[in-house]
Amino acid sequence: MKRLLVIGGARSGKSRYAEERLEALPGRLGYIATAQAHDDEMTARIDLHRARRGERWETCEAPLELSDAIARMASRCDALLVDCLTLWLTNLMLGEHCVGQGRMGLIDAIAACQVPIALIGNEVGLGIVPDNALARQFRDEAGLLNQAVARVADEVVMVAAGLPLRFKPV
Repeated sequence: MKRLLVIGGARSGKSRYAEERLEALPGRLGYIATAQAHDDEMTARIDLHRARRGERWETCEAPLELSDAIARMASRCDALLVDCLTLWLTNLMLGEHCVGQGRMGLIDAIAACQVPIALIGNEVGLGIVPDNALARQFRDEAGLLNQAVARVADEVVMVAAGLPLRFKPV
């Protein structure tokens, strides 16, 4: 595994799948978390993810500066997991940062990463068309982000109901 993109819906098993793939690799593992705990429910989700990881994992919180975090963690760890791209996109959009610039910087960081890296993102474009402009923009930006990462990924897997479906390589 060099560059793995794992996509799927909420609670589909994406994170568990990616964690298991990385845990099969030797060495120190880096976990780059983009979530921010703004409420009790999100705090519980973060705690659940932390509880699954053992001592091999070093955690770096990067709600906005994801490209820098990838470069920094790649110098200390033998493999990286980014969880998740969709929350990172949310942070960019809510902070009114330039999404296109962030996406390009992320793609450069992934391409430059010298250790195996797994990136997790939600597939949000399978439902109904949202009824407001911000939600439609988010759906569109998430789709563009997934496409850009999929282009540089060596492997793309969609997880649904805990079951992986390989899209790339075909």
